[in-house]
Amino acid sequence: MDALLVYRKRLRHRLDAYEVNVPPQVRAARIADAHNAKLNRPQQYQRGGWIEYVMTQSGPEPLEVRHSRIDYEHYLVKQLQPIADAILQPLGDSFVALTSAQKVLF
Repeated sequence: MDALLVYRKRLRHRLDAYEVNVPPQVRAARIADAHNAKLNRPQQYQRGGWIEYVMTQSGPEPLEVRHSRIDYEHYLVKQLQPIADAILQPLGDSFVALTSAQKVLF
């Protein structure tokens, strides 16, 4: 099911335009283009485009150059928890309460 964890984002600007706040998709694109440069292949993302990447324990990595393990905790906290909390909060429950090891007995 790891294929369902792939982010697909559009790079709206040139890679060198991102200097101060560098979003994960730009970091992944820079890794991919550095890898392409090492292999003497054309760089794909210098002028924008679409990038597919996953969040790993080492940060965002493009699919074509993934070396680290997927960070499943990132997907739980950033993707599932906000949705679950929006549903569970009116019911008086929370994602953390349901997924933590210690259950409240009373």
